Amino acid sequence: MIKTKDKNLVSRPPIVVVLGHIDHGKTSLLDKIRKSHVAEKETGGITQHIGAYQIEREGQKITFIDTPGHEAFSAMRSRGAKVADIAILVIDSSEGVKTQTKEVISHIKKAQIPFIVALNKIDRSDADPERVKRELRKEEVLVESLGGKVPSVAVSARTGEGIYDLLDLILLVAEMEELKTDLSKTAEGVVIEAYLDSKRGPIATLLLNNGILKPGDIIGTPSTSGKIKRLESFQGLSLSEAKPSEPVVLLGLEDVPRVGESFKIFDSPETAKVYLQIKEKISEIRVLEISPEQKVLNLILKADVVGSIEAIEEVLKSLPQEKIVLRILKSEVGEINKSDLELAREARAAILSFRVKMNPVAKILLERERVKIIRAKLIYDLVEEVRKLMASRLEPELVRQDLGKVKTLVIFKTEKNRQIVGGKIIEGMVEKGALLEILRKDEVMGRGKIINLQRNKRDIARLPRGEECGILFEGDAKIEEGDILSVYKRERKKGEL
Repeated sequence: MIKTKDKNLVSRPPIVVVLGHIDHGKTSLLDKIRKSHVAEKETGGITQHIGAYQIEREGQKITFIDTPGHEAFSAMRSRGAKVADIAILVIDSSEGVKTQTKEVISHIKKAQIPFIVALNKIDRSDADPERVKRELRKEEVLVESLGGKVPSVAVSARTGEGIYDLLDLILLVAEMEELKTDLSKTAEGVVIEAYLDSKRGPIATLLLNNGILKPGDIIGTPSTSGKIKRLESFQGLSLSEAKPSEPVVLLGLEDVPRVGESFKIFDSPETAKVYLQIKEKISEIRVLEISPEQKVLNLILKADVVGSIEAIEEVLKSLPQEKIVLRILKSEVGEINKSDLELAREARAAILSFRVKMNPVAKILLERERVKIIRAKLIYDLVEEVRKLMASRLEPELVRQDLGKVKTLVIFKTEKNRQIVGGKIIEGMVEKGALLEILRKDEVMGRGKIINLQRNKRDIARLPRGEECGILFEGDAKIEEGDILSVYKRERKKGEL
């Protein structure tokens, strides 16, 4: 949202995005705010995640964007959409700044928007907000109580402590930002969520930057267009119009738009279609160049909304793919169906199920098909399961473990490919069944195996440094007096990405 100064401008509510580490309570915080400030009878009918909601605090409205994570927020920004006015950085005050917290700080700084630090879980006995503030200073985030400019507030999503302070702080920052909009302009804004409803067709959640949106308007994005059949509030109530900063659900588009796309209003369907760019289908198969030493893991991604798909794809890209390459054969919104299972079977693909169910026909088919399905309600959990699956597809690596060294003192017996030698253990230890290298003047002369190990003519499994021993050796070279025998084992180690 752009701040401008003009006599036609009027104030509008702030749009807030809540970001933070996966387990630090951002979802709980959003839920607490929503349940505390939106009447239960209004929210009871909401079954679909629409990506935003609006609350009221002492007569002033605040819009919260409920994205699947900072990846979805980045997907919006990557298309040039400055969606939020204020960011809330949620940090667990008992755990402090984590790696993902640092990533979020980087995202917020790139977005160049003001932010507030919410020090969550202060109800815990091990909470230490002051320590977290000091850790933030190392990330060049200096809160006001330490002489900086970043506001901070201590909250508990569980008990509700500090929630009103947080809302008041948001309104204060919004007032300082002087957020304005021009209602006389043609309506324009951003798509923040989208999905395909089996009964009602393509559904999109919009946030307006300027103007007023009404049923009957011709709307277009770079990927789709249509005539607005119906506008709904985030509670699912019918609207006669929508104003800036108000989350609005739209019915009437020909296809599901992409999250982060800008939309505009046009005079006619023809002019709207001129605005369309070549559509980049999400379900398009990626063309990959695979080297001989690489493997491929095929994936089919099914999710609740487009924003989830884009966020998941963004995180999957960040997984190491030097040894095993991820190839997304299909990604779409909706429940897992028969064609998904058939494709998974033919392509030996795993199905990623994010907050979606399986239809009855697919359930029956699954009983006789061996298809791997990974289900999750958090992006972090889904990606971790993919990481484990990738690792399981890698061949175990044989890793050498050096055990010790023996100096050869005497050759007792030599046969075709076997020898009995005597020596002293000068490093580490030696054990029966281990492998060895014959070193002569630091050059490897050959390799073999310890068939038997003796001390004082008695078989023994293992001997330490300083002991003398007899070795029955089998190998591809002959040991001579004075040779150093380097003893080692090879162990199978799970493949790592």
